[in-house]
Amino acid sequence: MILDKTGGAQATVADPAPYLQIKGLWKAFGDFLALKDINLDIQAGEFICFLGPSGCGKTTLLRAIAGLDPQTRGEICQGGVDISSLPPSRRDYGIVFQSYALFPNLTVARNIAFGLENTGRPKAEIAARVSELLTLVGLPEQADKYPAQLSGGQQQRIALARAIAINPGLLLLDEPLSALDAKVRVYLRHEIKDLQRKLGVTTIMVTHDQEEALSMADRIVVMNHGTVEQIGTPTEIYRHPATLFVADFIGETNKVASVLKNGKVALGDLALSTEATGIAEGANVTIAVRPEDVVPHSTEVMGEGGLNMLPVTITDMEFLGSFWRSHLRSPVLGDAPLIANFSINAVRRLDMKPGIDLVVELPAERVLVFPRGE
Repeated sequence: MILDKTGGAQATVADPAPYLQIKGLWKAFGDFLALKDINLDIQAGEFICFLGPSGCGKTTLLRAIAGLDPQTRGEICQGGVDISSLPPSRRDYGIVFQSYALFPNLTVARNIAFGLENTGRPKAEIAARVSELLTLVGLPEQADKYPAQLSGGQQQRIALARAIAINPGLLLLDEPLSALDAKVRVYLRHEIKDLQRKLGVTTIMVTHDQEEALSMADRIVVMNHGTVEQIGTPTEIYRHPATLFVADFIGETNKVASVLKNGKVALGDLALSTEATGIAEGANVTIAVRPEDVVPHSTEVMGEGGLNMLPVTITDMEFLGSFWRSHLRSPVLGDAPLIANFSINAVRRLDMKPGIDLVVELPAERVLVFPRGE
């Protein structure tokens, strides 16, 4: 109960119970621990991405949720029901694999109808549902074709239609786009996200592609060595990484070893202001700055006494369409290079080219500081 401005009682609305709860989940393969004490709550209708490098445990976690690789210990609840010990056939989910896993000897319509036929529904109802799903995934004319007659992107859409045919409470996607070329991947990730929003189905997708996760997920679960490094929205994960691993894995970042002194990090004779908290004075740290957060200025600003200004020389530039990736060197950084992404307008305004001197600003709120041991 909360008091309103007049002192009266005001009712509070409790957060809804999670649709999927994972509590203290461990998975061992012999002596190897693939998952270590995973705890995660997922709300109904959320699109969650498990993101991390190969071998981090993300697919193992997805398979544990599906019952395909049951956990060694821990609990999984779906819709308030403990499903920890249920076989896959009794769990309420549809799944799409990287390899599509379509039956090559069945037509597209029969592939989609496969799960529906096992429910004993009337043929007319099944046919209507298959037609509805083919329209939903944009392939209404492909019903009588076989998988080998379809492109990879079309096969993946049929696999998706088959997975949602029985209206599952949970949709599991195991690297569904990794076998496709870049242009089809970009197209399909928008299609999948739009379909998920339309259906409102709780969805978990495994991916090692940070761009996929950032563009599709409501929240991202970043994993490393069988543990969860951070859970957050794409913006939180990218702009406020909890660990150096997350900062380094999501996007690109410049990393420089330093020491925290008086709330600032030392780079040679230069002391950079930061907003770092919770790190002991004198601690060895690593600072991280994303290339797009490096702000260019002309050399005249160096004498104006601004904070976090660094003299640099441009050693190389790469044109990447919407910006220039610039390679910088500074006596303050020694041998450590600095990568900056400069807008086309900034490059034109400052007449940037290899060999010229600049001053760059590293804004205090964008200088991330992590303990050196991470």
